[in-house]
Amino acid sequence: MRRGWTTGACAAAAASAALRGLLGGSFNEQITIELPRGQTPTFSLETTRLADGVAAASVIKDAGDDPDVTHGAEIIAEVRHGAPGAGVTFEAGDGVGTVTLPGLPLAVGEPAINPAPRRIITDNLTRIAKAQNADADVVVRISIPGGETLAEKTMNGRLGIRGGLSVLGTTGIVIPFSCASWIHSIHRGIDVARASGIDHIAAATGSTSEAAVRNKYGLADTALIDMGDFAGGMLKYLRSNTVPRLTIAGGFAKLTKLSQGHMDLHSSRSSVDFARLADTLQAMGANREQVTATRDANTAMAVLEIAAAANLPLANRIAAGTREAALATLSGGTEIEVLIYDRRGDQVGYAG
Repeated sequence: MRRGWTTGACAAAAASAALRGLLGGSFNEQITIELPRGQTPTFSLETTRLADGVAAASVIKDAGDDPDVTHGAEIIAEVRHGAPGAGVTFEAGDGVGTVTLPGLPLAVGEPAINPAPRRIITDNLTRIAKAQNADADVVVRISIPGGETLAEKTMNGRLGIRGGLSVLGTTGIVIPFSCASWIHSIHRGIDVARASGIDHIAAATGSTSEAAVRNKYGLADTALIDMGDFAGGMLKYLRSNTVPRLTIAGGFAKLTKLSQGHMDLHSSRSSVDFARLADTLQAMGANREQVTATRDANTAMAVLEIAAAANLPLANRIAAGTREAALATLSGGTEIEVLIYDRRGDQVGYAG
């Protein structure tokens, strides 16, 4: 299936073109950027503008064969000079949301431009400015016309992101997938590990937890299973294709869902039960205010912060529940441990 570009990559391309226009006074028809894993895609510019000390450029997002709600959207970046020494700062334009609730990786009041896209944009703008002997002290305003309407088809409302879409994308690349083919790949990964005589495999929900568990145990690639959201597909296959030792590694939100009995961890097919989390914290000794805040929380990470402030080892309790759910699915004969990681890749929960 054809790959595409994330909203963050498109924003980086538009911002890069705008900065070139701001510093050089003109635009090319295309712009090439660098992505975190070394790719250097080239984007065609849809529009350009330079007036009153503001340069703007836009690109049309191509999400490839992924059913992305923002496929075909225009991503606009306006760039103007900022305060000396301020570096690259960000604003939300039309169609880009603003964070209104805690628990996300951005502070309340910040434009909903996630940390990874911010880094991609900043790195590209810094490189462009350096090549022209300038400082990248600029304000970047990202807009997505029609984004507020498109956001109604996303989870942004539940997450407290108001006014539009989020600018997302860790690697800059959209990789479309088929559920059936992903589960097939999980099964083949287990087969290869067993045939290679590997007695310890690690199944991770994402790249951050996979990198962390790889480093923790020094595991080979053949011992790593890209489980993603398909915990059920992995565990059910292991029931009849056993391995001596299994480590399940993932973020707090996804493993909370697994601990609550969900075997498909995708946001469109399962959700965190915050009332159940509140009951868990109450049983652990949380006070009434903390329990109420948990019931009203909009993200699992916000609940984890509440637990940390109360000095309650909630992630360990969730890890234990995840382990119990996995043991209940398997037929025995496999030693199971669960590791929960935060967004930085730091271990916050364990059961084994």
